[in-house]
Amino acid sequence: MKAVVFHGLGDIRLDDVKDPGLKEDGDVVVRLTASAICGTDLHMVRGTMPGMRPGTILGHEGVGVVEEVGKAVTAFKKGDRVVVPSTICCGHCSYCKAGYTSQCDNANPNGAQAGTAFFGGPMTTGPIDGLQAEYARVPLADPTLVKLPDAVSDDQAILLSDIFPTGYFGADLAEIKPGDTVAVFGCGPVGLFTLVSARLLGAGRVFAIDHLPDRLARAKELGAEPVNFDEVDPMAFLREQTKGVGVLRAIDAVGVDAVRPESGPAYVESKALASRFKEERKEVAMEGTGASWWGKHWIPGDAPSQVLTWAVHSLAKAGTLSIIGVYPETMTRFPIGMAMMKNLTLQMGNCPHRKYLPRLVEMVSSGRVDPTRVLSQKEPMSDAIAAYQAFDKRQPGWIKVELKPGA
Repeated sequence: MKAVVFHGLGDIRLDDVKDPGLKEDGDVVVRLTASAICGTDLHMVRGTMPGMRPGTILGHEGVGVVEEVGKAVTAFKKGDRVVVPSTICCGHCSYCKAGYTSQCDNANPNGAQAGTAFFGGPMTTGPIDGLQAEYARVPLADPTLVKLPDAVSDDQAILLSDIFPTGYFGADLAEIKPGDTVAVFGCGPVGLFTLVSARLLGAGRVFAIDHLPDRLARAKELGAEPVNFDEVDPMAFLREQTKGVGVLRAIDAVGVDAVRPESGPAYVESKALASRFKEERKEVAMEGTGASWWGKHWIPGDAPSQVLTWAVHSLAKAGTLSIIGVYPETMTRFPIGMAMMKNLTLQMGNCPHRKYLPRLVEMVSSGRVDPTRVLSQKEPMSDAIAAYQAFDKRQPGWIKVELKPGA
């Protein structure tokens, strides 16, 4: 079959690989009808999420049809149409029972203390071959997979595999109450679903902070107030808009690949922090990443702690900061002193997709939400590498990319 395979930092290829088969009695094999490219995939290609094993199939978003069923599987049969959550769970350990399915004790082959198991990730997550392929083996199928009703299309369902649940998780962690002021940092796919979810939870004003015009325009279409950090200082702007109080909830949907302002009043302060950001980049990026090696592609962000700093400064006293942007374990910088003095609540982590999927599938099936408003491209799997490069460079209009296996 065709699959997108990691060969090394900055080196991904569309290869012919062996079809997957059943390994355990609880496995199924899914014929994928839709996959997608996620910003997390870029972290691994850029080197800001270390530990990738060459030969691993990338991708953690998938929709498809069950083709083979292990003898212990009872909830699914051949021909069932399913969405594959990005994270894998057993359904019966203490964490799964408490709703923390992304911290399952039994899903990760490295053991309970290894943490989240997800498709197409580094050694610490399995590794388990990913979903940017024509077929995929899904372990622990009964507790992990979710059946899809006919009313939910593939284009809608692929957005339910990861980014819609992650955005909803981010809004949920922020403890949003009806009428709250909310700042969402980052208008990539997850950030856009975060602001959609904030509105679903009853937020009053939702501010969307980014600097890419197409993403800010999409955020405005989805009901948020766009804030361009190349034009205004987001901290000063949010304080002004809240009469000096600050926003009640802030959500970091960017993570380690944050970038500095290129102009405007925020540029001056950011420039003064350039040496600190340079030190942070050395901490979080693996040797070999950056422009000197990869030219115009796979270049990490230049301000790893920028969003964390803005968010903490922008929050009201006793506000809540939710962090769903990806940070590696080597990231150690955080404005802890200000967060403590403001009595902030901090919540963060990997999304427990299986916890949220049933309610989100119902929302989409009933017509309450149409997630395809965030989908911007549908590309054949044969063009996957070019699609990766366009998404990596944040080319105008490239917000969320669906891949069509077999095309």
